[in-house]
Amino acid sequence: MILLTGAAGKTGRAVIRALTAKGQAVRAFVHREEHVLSVTQSGASEAVVGDMRDELALRNSMEGVAAVYHICPNVSPDETAIGNLIIAAARSEGVERFVYHSVLHPQTEAMPHHWNKLRVEEALFESGLPFTALQPAPYMQNILAGWESIVERGVYSTPYPVETRLSLVDLEDVAEAAAIVLTEPGHDGATYELVGTEAMGQIEVAGALSRGLGRPVRAEAQPVESWERRARAAGMGEYQIDTLIKMFRCYERFGLCGNPNILGYLLRRSPTNFEAFVERTVTERRGDGD
Repeated sequence: MILLTGAAGKTGRAVIRALTAKGQAVRAFVHREEHVLSVTQSGASEAVVGDMRDELALRNSMEGVAAVYHICPNVSPDETAIGNLIIAAARSEGVERFVYHSVLHPQTEAMPHHWNKLRVEEALFESGLPFTALQPAPYMQNILAGWESIVERGVYSTPYPVETRLSLVDLEDVAEAAAIVLTEPGHDGATYELVGTEAMGQIEVAGALSRGLGRPVRAEAQPVESWERRARAAGMGEYQIDTLIKMFRCYERFGLCGNPNILGYLLRRSPTNFEAFVERTVTERRGDGD
């Protein structure tokens, strides 16, 4: 049995699918009762409802599990505290393998949510647990939040300059790599950067979208203030807004660049490139009638 925290998000559901494809039983730890259906439909054999800030609930959820895959809620101000609680629970319950879903370049202090993940990696190092840290690049799937604008207006909009260079990764590749690390020997003590592409400028991203859709798509930088107004209107919290703005500013100055070699090593194939992701997305969306 493998315990997966943060299981109801898009990453958690993808990892559940990848693990069940390997015949693994998954216990999904979710925050609300209404999330149970989504994880069981993804293939989880069990679902536990609880709060990651409750160490007793965490310890109970680890009963009889051989491995833990920990995903903290996205951009959580409590990332470090939650990580320490889960590490303590895993030590108490004698978990044999702990895999942490970190982020590419967590050593970047200018991005608080990255820096907090580095603190969790530090705690894991000091814990004595057999652990592996996975550090994924930004997901290719993140562009889907603006898919309507891309398709209908031919505009790919970002809250940073179009010259900004980012490495990307397909979430499906991340999930496959997570399943490999959780089920195969030889990964204890490793820290793996999960990167699918060389650094791409946003004009390059728009070019791939243009080719995949068969119509022009242009990259357009939106003012951060416009993004912030929409985030507030959508009910995003102050910490999340402030942290993501810091991330956009950091992207603008430095980009976020990685190398695909390690992911290729884990997958035993080349990672999915962005062109292939766009082609797959267009096919899926047309099949759904979008």
